[in-house]
Amino acid sequence: MAQTAIKTDSNGLLAGEIKVPVKDGEMVAYRAAPIGTSKLPVVLVVSEIFGAHEYIKDVCRRLAKQGYFAIAPELFARQGDPSQIASIPEILAKITGKTPDAQVMSDLDACVAWATNNGANTDRLAITGFCWGGRITWLYTAHNPKTKAGIAWYGRLVGPVNEFTPKHPSDLVGQLNAPVLGLYGGLDTGIPLDTVEAMEKSSKQGSPAAKLSEIHVYDNAPHAFHADYRPSYHKAEAEDGWQRMLAWLRKNGV
Repeated sequence: MAQTAIKTDSNGLLAGEIKVPVKDGEMVAYRAAPIGTSKLPVVLVVSEIFGAHEYIKDVCRRLAKQGYFAIAPELFARQGDPSQIASIPEILAKITGKTPDAQVMSDLDACVAWATNNGANTDRLAITGFCWGGRITWLYTAHNPKTKAGIAWYGRLVGPVNEFTPKHPSDLVGQLNAPVLGLYGGLDTGIPLDTVEAMEKSSKQGSPAAKLSEIHVYDNAPHAFHADYRPSYHKAEAEDGWQRMLAWLRKNGV
C-alpha cells in the first residue's frame, strides 16, 4: 500500500483503536472524535476491500475535524487480513467474497451500540463507504431504520447472488430508510454506467427515502477517485465529492 497523500493530524481529537463487542467476541475499530464534546452525530466509515488502513483512518480524522464521531470497523477480521495479500483477485476470493452481508450489518449495528454507550448521538446517524464499502452503504441504509443519510462512493449496485450476498443495492430501493448520495466515476470500468443510471431511475420509484436519493457522476473520473494514496486519485473530483458529502450530512440532519 502506498503512503496516504493527505495527512490529517489528531490535534484536538480523541483518535485511535477501540474494541467493539460483537456477537462472537470483540472487533477492532478505529474511532476519531473531537476531544471534550458529547452527543456528537455519528458517521460509520466503511472501507474498501483493503480494510481499515491509514487512508480510512485519515477519513475518520477528517470527519472528526468537522465535528463528527467517526468509526471505521475492521469488518474482515474473521475472514483474514487484506494487508497480508498482494493480489486483489485473491482478496476478493478469500476475504471479501467470504464476508456475509448479514455479518457486516450486525457488526455495524454493534458499532452504533458502542457509540451510543460512549456518549455519541446515534439519533443523528450516517454511513459512508468506498468501493466495497459504497455497496455496504446502500445496504445498511436499508437495514437500519435509524440512519439519516448515506454517502456511497462508487459502490457496486448489482452482482452475483449467493449465500454471502443475497441482495444488492438495486434490489433494495423499496427499503431504503435514508436518502443516499451516490458518487460515481464516468470512467469506472468496474461499475457500468447503465447500472448507475438504472439505479437512479428505479430509486425514484422506491421508498420515500429512496426518492430523495441523488446520484452524481463525475464524467472524467475513474473508480476510486477519492483514494488519495492510489494512482486513481483525482483531486478536483475528490474535493468536490467531499464537499457534497458534508452538505448531504447537513441537509439530512446529521
